Amino acid sequence: MERISFQNTPEGLYFSLYQMGSYLETAGLDKRLLAMVDYRASQLNGCAYCLDMHFKEAIEAGESTVRLSMLSAWKDTEMFSEKEAAVLQYTEAVTQLSNFEIEDSLYADMKQFFTDEEIAAWTLAIVRINGWNRFMKAFKTKAGEYTVGQFA
Repeated sequence: MERISFQNTPEGLYFSLYQMGSYLETAGLDKRLLAMVDYRASQLNGCAYCLDMHFKEAIEAGESTVRLSMLSAWKDTEMFSEKEAAVLQYTEAVTQLSNFEIEDSLYADMKQFFTDEEIAAWTLAIVRINGWNRFMKAFKTKAGEYTVGQFA
């Protein structure tokens, strides 16, 4: 049962999280890869609501169900490009800070494909989805009913 509805949160809380997404919409990040980042972080955090949402959004962005089904084992496949692998590895490190160090080599991998501004945007994207995951899990938001575009 849902503990807290976003309609019952302090004014500005939802808006603050939403503003991060608005910024990211204009940051030039690949929408399909962003959806994969959201989905991967949600897998790591075990957020059912966000898994439902970001699976549907990834499909809408053009991602395949096969690649999404392999995302938890992305290191064991050749389905992901070096650029995607760099972002996925970075996503895992930023999401699981207590388990991973963000090594210079990881930053260097990102630097092969992205500018400092883009790396900052990817970092914000990962911080944002981790924030959403934590709110949804803490509030026990009901999963399975998300429709793509419902918050647009």
